[in-house]
Amino acid sequence: MKSNLPENIIVLEHPLIQHKVGIMRDKHTTTKEFRELVSEVAMLIAFEATRDLDLHEMEVETPIAHATVRQLAGNKLALVPILRAGLGMVEGLLTIVPSARVGHIGLFRDHDTWQPIDYYCKLPEDIDQRDVLLLDPMVATGGSAVAAISTLRKAGAGEIKLLCIIAAREELRRLSSNLHERL
Repeated sequence: MKSNLPENIIVLEHPLIQHKVGIMRDKHTTTKEFRELVSEVAMLIAFEATRDLDLHEMEVETPIAHATVRQLAGNKLALVPILRAGLGMVEGLLTIVPSARVGHIGLFRDHDTWQPIDYYCKLPEDIDQRDVLLLDPMVATGGSAVAAISTLRKAGAGEIKLLCIIAAREELRRLSSNLHERL
């Protein structure tokens, strides 16, 4: 299903992702199954999120001869889950990119104003030298994501990609325009 989302938002409609998200949404899915599915979906999302990592050629010795291969060109990645829900995505991403550093941003919503309030932030010391994958499995209003991205920008992070599993399409539009206005 295509929609008029901004070009900087990519909706993955892969059958495996749709299948796993469908099981996640089933009220009969156990907590254990849900956690495993979040990790698996995060792993699948990682393939698209890391699609543009730089590669360089290098020579290796195979059991038969020398070969020219392509390997990551030293992109440093940081995984930053928004606490607590984003923690469920970390394991799947670390399976794909075990060398990534992990930081954390803690936010909660003020019950009166509905504005995000930060209560914790621990980022890799070299966050300014890393591409960041911000993890938030569900984007409802986008407020937490905007606040977390603002925190990452203030800390010096360069490229930031928000990875989520479930999102309201209208809120994705609002999130995209809000980020352009605020950051």
